[in-house]
Amino acid sequence: MSRIAVAGATGTVGTKIAARLTAAGHTVVPVSRSAGVDLHTGAGLKEALAGADAVIDAANAFPSDPAADVVEVVAGATRLLLDTARELGVGRFLLVSICNIENPVFDTNPYYVAKREQERAVAASRLRGTVVKTTQWHEFATNPAAVAFGDSGVSVGDWLIQPVAADAVADAVAELVVADDAPEIVELSGPETIRLPDLTARLLAARGDDRPVRTVPATIPALSEGAQLAPASARIVGPSIEEWLRTQAE
Repeated sequence: MSRIAVAGATGTVGTKIAARLTAAGHTVVPVSRSAGVDLHTGAGLKEALAGADAVIDAANAFPSDPAADVVEVVAGATRLLLDTARELGVGRFLLVSICNIENPVFDTNPYYVAKREQERAVAASRLRGTVVKTTQWHEFATNPAAVAFGDSGVSVGDWLIQPVAADAVADAVAELVVADDAPEIVELSGPETIRLPDLTARLLAARGDDRPVRTVPATIPALSEGAQLAPASARIVGPSIEEWLRTQAE
């Protein structure tokens, strides 16, 4: 069994990754502020990574200062993880990233540019690295990056997506991080395409929320045209949208 440090262990997919690794008998070390670790300053990081066999970066280390450089701060957190892992002799590193972010239509999106820099840092490191790139998760149906909730309604960006369940992503990450033959890049997607406003409306209905959903233009027009649909090389994994929605109604 392995000792695995999980950055972002309290997040949407990080929580699920940690649960699967624990269930498999591995020791999970959470790397988060709630666990006393700061990915911006490095406080507590060496202690968290000491003795680890692998590190998973599923964090979204956004800056607390709105004036800060998102690219530098988010990518800098990954570089700090990589540098500390290398210093401590950790040989395995896995990054959770996003499909298609190398598309030039995203050149003006600071978060996607930061994810590109994270991927480059992993590739340039001397660690045995894997980048797991996914399409948007089903859970993106409520993400404030494209969904705004109000008392009388919900506004949703007109994205065309091919969502994958965070549970399926967590399953793959938990397997890949301990695999001896994991490739450098793995791409994951769900089996169906859907417009984000439709997914949000169906999720609200499953939860008994009758607020109307209003479609608004996507901030990047290419997102409405499917710029983040699954690439041809992606591994298609379930559940279907309907199967996932049933779990949300329970």
